[in-house]
Amino acid sequence: MNKIDTGSVIKILKEYYNFYEKPVSERYDVPFKILVSCLLSLRTTDKNTEKASKNLFSVADTPEKIVRLSMKELERLIYSSGFYRNKAKVIKNVSEVILENYSGKVPDDFNELIKIKGIGRKTANIVLSYGFGKDAIAVDTHVHRIPNRIGWIKTRNPEETEVELMKIIDRKYWQQVNSLLVLHGQNICRPLSPKCSICPIEKYCKKIGVKKVR
Repeated sequence: MNKIDTGSVIKILKEYYNFYEKPVSERYDVPFKILVSCLLSLRTTDKNTEKASKNLFSVADTPEKIVRLSMKELERLIYSSGFYRNKAKVIKNVSEVILENYSGKVPDDFNELIKIKGIGRKTANIVLSYGFGKDAIAVDTHVHRIPNRIGWIKTRNPEETEVELMKIIDRKYWQQVNSLLVLHGQNICRPLSPKCSICPIEKYCKKIGVKKVR
């Protein structure tokens, strides 16, 4: 598909999901909160991420405050996110590095972000996009799966997907791609048995790899 096709799909999804609640990471306007909520969201649901984020930020919402928490207390606060022991280690480390190397401020540069252990490409791009308003495409499982299913691209991994999507999607839409495709993937274009019968972009989709629809 060309840029006109991708733009049409994005416009349809924007209208369709206009009244849906945004993913948790988008609900904050402070880069550090966006970063931490994104780290908490790995391998869990939005509901669990929201609960863990609220618990943590009610007690510690800056790198300084998180570093002062004991590991046991940090684990307790984010328990609902799942994999809480590993996430606590990552969040503690990220907070320490931000304090020591970046004067307590989340860097607004992609290469600096991914230098920090525990921050991957997706998390870095979410922080840049929603925390600093920079043009970036954050690729998670939904953003990788759906464009391949539609037939826009044919890629093997998220990094390839990021590169290819930047080629075919108008830059003005980059910041919106993640949230729209996450919402679409959670509600309609699910990994198994997608709800093609009610999909607002069904006519644009080649249904590549789809074996069973609803």
